[in-house]
Amino acid sequence: MNGRVKAVLRAAQPSARRFAPGVLAGVGTAVSAIALLAASAWLIARAAEQPALLYLSAAVVAVRAFAVGRGVFRYLERLAGHDAALDQLATVRAGLVREIVPLAPDGLGRARRGALLSNLVDDVDELQNLPLRVVQPLAVAGLAALGSVVFLAFVSWSAALVVALSLAAAFALAVWLGWAAGGRAERAISPLRSEVSDALLDLLTSIDVLTAFGAMDAAHDRVRRADERLRRAVVRRGVAQGLTAGAVSLLAGAASLLALAVAAPGVVDGTLTGPALAIVVLLPMAVFEVFGPVPLALASWRQVRSAAVRIADTVPAEVPAGLPHDEPAATGRPAPLVGPHGSGIELRGLGASWPRRGAGVDDPGRLDDVTLRVEAGERVMVTGPSGAGKTTLAHVLVRFLDYTGSYRVGGVEARDLSGDDLRLTVGLVEQQPFLFDESLRQNLLFARDTATDDELEAVLERVGLADWSAARGGLDVAVGERGSLVSGGQAQRIALARALLHDFPVLVLDEPTAGVDPAASDALLADLLSAVPADRAVVLISHVDVPPSLVDRTLRIENGRIVPHAA
Repeated sequence: MNGRVKAVLRAAQPSARRFAPGVLAGVGTAVSAIALLAASAWLIARAAEQPALLYLSAAVVAVRAFAVGRGVFRYLERLAGHDAALDQLATVRAGLVREIVPLAPDGLGRARRGALLSNLVDDVDELQNLPLRVVQPLAVAGLAALGSVVFLAFVSWSAALVVALSLAAAFALAVWLGWAAGGRAERAISPLRSEVSDALLDLLTSIDVLTAFGAMDAAHDRVRRADERLRRAVVRRGVAQGLTAGAVSLLAGAASLLALAVAAPGVVDGTLTGPALAIVVLLPMAVFEVFGPVPLALASWRQVRSAAVRIADTVPAEVPAGLPHDEPAATGRPAPLVGPHGSGIELRGLGASWPRRGAGVDDPGRLDDVTLRVEAGERVMVTGPSGAGKTTLAHVLVRFLDYTGSYRVGGVEARDLSGDDLRLTVGLVEQQPFLFDESLRQNLLFARDTATDDELEAVLERVGLADWSAARGGLDVAVGERGSLVSGGQAQRIALARALLHDFPVLVLDEPTAGVDPAASDALLADLLSAVPADRAVVLISHVDVPPSLVDRTLRIENGRIVPHAA
């Protein structure tokens, strides 16, 4: 088990101070259950001897006390244990979100959404089972069993030895049988859940495309196959748990019989009374009832450990090379950076690459020794073939990717700022804008939540969407899941409207005409650029040339370097 996995597991376990009350209450529950059966056995056997009632009154009171105590302790156990575990789970979830934020978006580019959702929801939820279904049951069973064996030794040391050996054998059997029969299935369940999530997400978010190309049957088959594999793994796990529980039950019966066999001679020779023999015979059953959750705890441990491994793989302990190592944003957000002549950007000898590249593998999006200056109010186009480094440049400019060399914004070195603070000045309209499954109003308001409806309609007018939105009900028009109800050009206009609402001094447009009809791309670019105030710096990234009248100058990137651009 590597250090990162151990750290995840340690984070999931509440502190001893928070966790101890639940364990102690659990021990109280187990001891009350064992003592109830022992006191009842002694009372029944002793009553059969017809002593004076005075000799039975204490046992009657004990039986009632243990019966009431078991319920009270069980309530306290659940209350204290779940309170500690759920409180710790909230802390773990918040901590993982804080750790994953520096990875987004470029550190998560290879993670499928279904797998990521499963890792950060299902697997994190699984971590609560560490204190509740692993540590607490094992601690309670161990302490209660130890106390019972010690107590039984005062009644019959030979019977106590039999019970101790039987418990050790049951534990070894539970470990071996659980790993042999169910370990593989348990480790496979969460990845298979991720497969089901991936298949469902692909189906539900791509119904239109799948229907258009007649691929719905294949998508349904993929979901069914993934679900069938998951069902088989769950069944195998259930069978393994049933076999383990059955084997432990057989050992419980065998322990009672063996305890009877070794203790019975004591009744004959007078060293053991009849009521004591009843305790010897029935106590192992009570102890094994308390021991019953141990096989389930071992199975839960395998699941929890597998979940911790997947979380550790998803959220590394350190930010990978190629991503910014940001300090938290300053308290009281500063204003956008504006130099003496407005906001501009300057790159000198800049290099950058994408994270998680294997050794010896060429990075098609790498930048090397890029020098570029864009003044306030200037429109600069960066063009080049696919994979040349254009999108890498866009992500460096908004600090999604780290860089070498120098990158200054408004005269301030970018690495001296947190990413959040820099993105007050430099805004990105991405190649595939993300639109929430909400109204047009809500998709605009998150850029500036104080904007009025009049301001929202004004910015829609600037980007050429006023007539379109008015014809569909105004700001309440739905845009659909990830913008499924709007065209590519409309999505770009909505994204630009958000950027204009935020009023970025520097705006980066990454392939704004991608997915747009080539015949309409020049008109769209003209509309987008005319909507941007004249004093704003604009970096337009495109793999196709645009009319020279729309930009002040054009640069070309090839193999990560700026080369002369042929007019």
